[in-house]
Amino acid sequence: MRREIFQEIEVPEGVNVKIEDNTIFVSGKMGENTKKFRSSKVEFKVSNGKVFIGNKGATKKEKKIINTYAAHLRNMIRGSSEGFEYTLKSVYSHFPITVEIHGNEAIIKNFLGEKIPRKSKILDGVKVSIKNDVITVSSASKESSGQTAANFENSTKVGKRDRRVFQDGIFITNKAGEEI
Repeated sequence: MRREIFQEIEVPEGVNVKIEDNTIFVSGKMGENTKKFRSSKVEFKVSNGKVFIGNKGATKKEKKIINTYAAHLRNMIRGSSEGFEYTLKSVYSHFPITVEIHGNEAIIKNFLGEKIPRKSKILDGVKVSIKNDVITVSSASKESSGQTAANFENSTKVGKRDRRVFQDGIFITNKAGEEI
């Protein structure tokens, strides 16, 4: 059954939303987010400080797409105005882990006493700061800051050893404002 479905998203003051074709540009005090949406059946409109996403003859599948796009747009608006911050903690029992930033790459030295350092990719537009054993990853984009934090965690994955014994690594402790 087809019906008219539209999502209404309010844009706070200080945030600008611009739409060109199916590409949405959101800019605010923390930075700018750009995303291209690939559905030709979903319409985007900006008027009176609100963004409307929807379709006049939407099916169940298009309703799911509309809700997903609305969630992405809310994250883009929140990231442009407030930003997203992930906190990671470096944990070790015997060999102290050292983390250094070189350009778009983080080098993790002395993990489990390994001679060859491990590397983690830092995505564009992401700021990484290190204080003692706490690593802070912040960005205006939730996707890129979350992926960078996941890259840190994945680079210190322990293989071919008992995970219950070898508990060293870098772990996410605070995820975009939510304590884990």
